Amino acid sequence: MSTPTPPPSARAERYRSVFRPGLFEGQTVVVTGGGSGMGRCTAHELASLGARLALVGRKREKLEAVAAELAQAYPESVGRVTQHACDIREEASVQQTVADIVAAHGAIDGLFNCAGGQYPARLRDITLKGWDVVVRNNLHGTFLFSREVYVQWMEQHGGSIVNMLADIWGGLPGMGHSGAARGGVLNFTETAACEWGCAGVRVNAVAPGWIASAGIDTYDDEYRDLLRGLRSKVPLQRFGTESELASAVVYLLSPAAGFISGAVIRVDGGVPTARHTWKLEPARQDFAYNGFPLYEPPQAFSATPVHPSSGASS
Repeated sequence: MSTPTPPPSARAERYRSVFRPGLFEGQTVVVTGGGSGMGRCTAHELASLGARLALVGRKREKLEAVAAELAQAYPESVGRVTQHACDIREEASVQQTVADIVAAHGAIDGLFNCAGGQYPARLRDITLKGWDVVVRNNLHGTFLFSREVYVQWMEQHGGSIVNMLADIWGGLPGMGHSGAARGGVLNFTETAACEWGCAGVRVNAVAPGWIASAGIDTYDDEYRDLLRGLRSKVPLQRFGTESELASAVVYLLSPAAGFISGAVIRVDGGVPTARHTWKLEPARQDFAYNGFPLYEPPQAFSATPVHPSSGASS
């Protein structure tokens, strides 16, 4: 489901980042899956900080829509954002896309492998075709894009790669294909951090928990009903916002994380720390960070706020 178009005044409002202005001035960052959800939000924050951007996704019209948003909110970004339609599962397509990005920008300083996708299903019901589609999307695509960015640019110039995981600790029942793929991404992240460190390339990952992103609206009714009830299982007693995930990505891409590699930042409200022996109490504090003026909680949560009281606050 597409994100509702905000009024013009909101479209022109700049991202309220916690990072200093100009942090990424002169740097080029590639964002796969940049046409929607968490990739779109992260692209906005990076643009607000001066980055040149290469937005990658399967549907060019989504990428063009995000580029138009960036041009309106950050006029200085005009001419510094390129769009690249690419199927990250196809090796030749990835190789050509990375070559095109290098030709357009002259460098690739950072890569956020945000693109991916999955669907809810029990292991017994997943076909080989369904398993293959999800694993190729989430694992193979991450590997291919990382490898090509490394070979075509970062091996000689250094850089930072941030991969997307999920709340896979202890397995991912109901999405076993995605859990297996994300587990592979974790191991790939650690391996690449070792092999590529000599080239000055840092490779890290973020592991979002239950983030109230528009992608939730793509799930079926049964799974959306399940998600709506998960807030009470989070120690912070709320869902996360896209901005809270984006800020972890931006940090790992930034110079402040210059001695961090092979690491994972969990952005999950502390879910893995919850225990059956401890009853979680209702939240007594109601802060949630949202720096993204265009953020719209998923329609699936319209009756279940992101935040215990009145939705995400800035």
